[in-house]
Amino acid sequence: MTDRYANFAHSGAGKFFVRRLGLPDPPKLRRHDPDGPLIDGQVVVNGGGRLVEPVRKLLEKLGAPLEGPTAALVFDATAIVDTGGLRGLYDFFHPLIRTLRSSGRVIVLGTPPELCADAREATAQRALEGFVRSVGKELGRGGTAQLVYVSPGAEEAIESTARFLLSGRSAYVSGQVIRVGPAAVDVPEDWDQPLVGRTAIVTGAARGIGAAIAEVLTRDGAHVVCLDVPAAGEDLTRVANALKGTALQLDLTAEDAPRRLADFIATRHVHADIFVHNAGITRDKTLGRMDAAQWQSVLDVNLGSQERINEVLLAENLLGGNGRIVAVSSVSGIAGNRGQTNYATSKAGVIGLVQAHAPAFAAAGLTLNAVAPGFIETKMTAAMPMFIREAGRRMNSMSQGGLPVDVAETIAWLAHPASGGVNGNVIRVCGQSLLGA
Repeated sequence: MTDRYANFAHSGAGKFFVRRLGLPDPPKLRRHDPDGPLIDGQVVVNGGGRLVEPVRKLLEKLGAPLEGPTAALVFDATAIVDTGGLRGLYDFFHPLIRTLRSSGRVIVLGTPPELCADAREATAQRALEGFVRSVGKELGRGGTAQLVYVSPGAEEAIESTARFLLSGRSAYVSGQVIRVGPAAVDVPEDWDQPLVGRTAIVTGAARGIGAAIAEVLTRDGAHVVCLDVPAAGEDLTRVANALKGTALQLDLTAEDAPRRLADFIATRHVHADIFVHNAGITRDKTLGRMDAAQWQSVLDVNLGSQERINEVLLAENLLGGNGRIVAVSSVSGIAGNRGQTNYATSKAGVIGLVQAHAPAFAAAGLTLNAVAPGFIETKMTAAMPMFIREAGRRMNSMSQGGLPVDVAETIAWLAHPASGGVNGNVIRVCGQSLLGA
């Protein structure tokens, strides 16, 4: 759906009124352009920790410009071991933060507090979260700020994450805390098509966010199996045909769905490399007006089906080596939402699923992560009452809704073969929504 307010705000007259009246000013976000540079300006790196040199070597590899507009500020805070050391954040960012160009990037690198040597260091490293989230709300003009906790020993596992955060692929991701742990890094021959030779299965792929996920994974080289319910068969076939993928009609809540899916994978593809749990439904009512069927159907589709499918994928070794599962949660599962006790419960359960099972996935050489979209421009959000829709669009640091491709790009990063160190994360794709953590 077209954001008419944003179009007006970008016009000559609109810019005048926005400035004079102090209205929300949605910036034009820099999104991925396959013909454009990964980084559109110089990257200033500082800090005295263990990640400075790996980052500088990576930037040299990427051919980042050494001069011109400032595209990103990267600070290695891993050397901060007490509260006094936090002054280094101010000393680095204060003179430079206003030099960032539109859609600039701020990245702070730290050590996971739980892995710190003592309580003082853990305290200082935890303080980085408040700094980064506040900076993200101050940047404006489409700028983003992220904190990446890198475990000792994971210094060489940061490339896929750095590429994502520095590029336009992360346009609607801000204020996030990402953890990267030690892992074998499967470096692709071609970073523009890292999924060549891999099979991805995307549920709920007939429309909206699911179709965008299928499109981006196909762009990155994967053969995509587009899965949805039989009732969406016509749309599903159209999406799959356009992507030269495979259409699979299956009701994931059916008792025999896991078995049928397992047989399909084993027979047609031997294994799947990527599985994206995107399928989801809403049945919104306040709790006192919600009937049992509305409650149960949402829990079955949004959470129960994911549990059952994951169990068969693991039990029958249907995920290839270095396999990826990405689940779609929601900001509603973090902050709650009136009239969505069933939906928020299911989406919070998805987060619990990821956090509970990620260690076992890591031990098996696999990863399990989730994305939590905020307000994304889809047919579903277009049907919202106007005032609720406008509140959803404006109540974030970007003052606008995200696009399905923003969710898809984030999932593509988590599905990347070089993202083996990114496990157990829940990444909000919400433009740093003012709701929730």
